[in-house]
Amino acid sequence: MIKVNMKVRLRAMEPEDLDLLYRIENDADLWAVGATNVPYSRYTLHDYIATSADDIFADRQLRLIIEDAQEGFTVGMADLINFDPRHRRAEVGIIIEQPHRRKDYAKAALEALHDYARRVIHLHQLYAIIGIDNQPARRLFQSMGYLTTATLVDWILRSDETYVDAEVMQLVI
Repeated sequence: MIKVNMKVRLRAMEPEDLDLLYRIENDADLWAVGATNVPYSRYTLHDYIATSADDIFADRQLRLIIEDAQEGFTVGMADLINFDPRHRRAEVGIIIEQPHRRKDYAKAALEALHDYARRVIHLHQLYAIIGIDNQPARRLFQSMGYLTTATLVDWILRSDETYVDAEVMQLVI
């Protein structure tokens, strides 16, 4: 378990997280910010939890569950994906379920993730790719010291079949 502050605890996925994973992965409103546009079955997600090594060096990604540190309920997930051990960098993804948004869980989880990435995985850099129309995410990452270093033109296809640009936001940790 990773606990860096009094707000959140980050931990590995457990079989009991299947319902959380199912809700998040099958939320069509979130597909535009991710890389999928198809629903996942419970079987597929159960298999994913069961077969994940929970080792970023083996899987080249790491999914952590975000819990409220005081009460222990889950509020979302944090991902390190596209892990590149040679260059010591990874892409960050974070999702907080709707009822828990605007309560500083995302910021606290990013703080914990930064600490873990720096101290345990020894990463040099984290980055996020964020649609320019996702103002809450852009503000969050800016508040955590990420700098916009590139604009990717027509990068994200929205459900209404329009494209929006995305920004690459980087943090040297």
